[in-house]
Amino acid sequence: MTTMTEASVREFKMPDVGEGLTEAEILKWYVQPGDTVTDGQVVCEVETAKAAVELPIPYDGVVRELRFAEGTTVDVGTAIIAVDVAGGAPGEEPAAAPEPEPEKKPEGRQPVLVGYGVAASSTKRRPRKGPEVTVAEAAAQASIQTELNGHGPGTAPAPAPVAPEHPRPLAKPPVRKLAKDLGVDLATVTPSGPDGVITRDDVHAAVAVPEPVAPAAPVAPATSTITSYDTARETRIPVKGVRKATAAAMVGSAFTAPHVTEFVTVDVTRTMKLVEELKQDKDLHGLRVNPLLLIAKALLVAIKRNPDINASWDEANQEIVLKHYVNLGIAAATPRGLIVPNIKDAHAKTLPQLAEALGELVTTARDGKTSPATMQGGTVTITNVGVFGIDTGTPILNPGEAAILAVGAIKLQPWVHKGKVKPRQVTTLALSFDHRLVDGELGSKVLADIAAILEQPKRLITWG
Repeated sequence: MTTMTEASVREFKMPDVGEGLTEAEILKWYVQPGDTVTDGQVVCEVETAKAAVELPIPYDGVVRELRFAEGTTVDVGTAIIAVDVAGGAPGEEPAAAPEPEPEKKPEGRQPVLVGYGVAASSTKRRPRKGPEVTVAEAAAQASIQTELNGHGPGTAPAPAPVAPEHPRPLAKPPVRKLAKDLGVDLATVTPSGPDGVITRDDVHAAVAVPEPVAPAAPVAPATSTITSYDTARETRIPVKGVRKATAAAMVGSAFTAPHVTEFVTVDVTRTMKLVEELKQDKDLHGLRVNPLLLIAKALLVAIKRNPDINASWDEANQEIVLKHYVNLGIAAATPRGLIVPNIKDAHAKTLPQLAEALGELVTTARDGKTSPATMQGGTVTITNVGVFGIDTGTPILNPGEAAILAVGAIKLQPWVHKGKVKPRQVTTLALSFDHRLVDGELGSKVLADIAAILEQPKRLITWG
């Protein structure tokens, strides 16, 4: 069987489908070798640290090879599928390939996702932040140094060129990820690869080097991981994708922002009656109308009355950033983990528009189709633990936000109403806030405003 020519083969590389994402897991392939694909056709679904995303391919051809199996985590920039753009059937020798020409971008066609390129040239690596010396530069410096020292071919090699201060070690992205996972500083690793490139073996060797000990002290073998366990008594689930990102974000938030949480118990009987009335309103027909809708509206009104709580802390510039818009995040539990998509410019939406946006957000999250863009740029969040029968909690701030409101279960409880103990619908709210941005007075005012609106929802009209 003949093989395809390199000139006719295009490799589609894993794009960065979010902001700065470094890897994604292939969830499902929609094509197989031998299938014909067209420009813009979805070929696979991948899960990033933020969401599940479908990837369309940017050219026509016949699938020759799937480079990775489903369930494999692949670094951004790695080729995942090979396509013969000459279009021959599998096993056939394609027509003689002319000298390859740069592929021109069709008019009117825009890249579908961040990270896609339609030029025929290979994908360019994003600039590194720190100073670095490429292999070509290192070779050029060595050549110049040789001439300066008077050494010609066949003579003793010149001393190694002087590297810039704090040069970045040379290593491929998978090797950098391995070093990060193992806690190895690449600057301390001795490279063995060509041109001073650090290899995977170099990283493993650095891990295996024991700490200096007294001559008489025995060196204990490394036991950093458990290699076996009883599968009948334990199940181990790799931490990746959304769960991995959530874990990192929550740890970072908890140990960066000083959290304070305040609580208030509220009689929401009138709010519950209003929910039932709105369900019959023709302007809200077919929309999701529930207590969360009115709680969200109450929070937006409270922010309008106390705008300083809608802010973020800029550590690098030592500034407080006041937001003149509200991107309202709604924490959603999904099979892939907790995500917080947000409703853009929620402050400007009418009640029917807010109801429609909430319905779309929940449906999309449950289907696992939330886009990375929907989870970026949030300013304040609501988490509804009440749907699980929980009274309330102490929620952790979504990174980059100053406040998060937890809504507890709404229960029928004895309550003093107009001087008499009566059964009333009651819930407990908890507001966590970043004490660098929000002091006790501001946090208390916001929570009190939310409670007042839910006790007397007509205030939505007078305050909103």
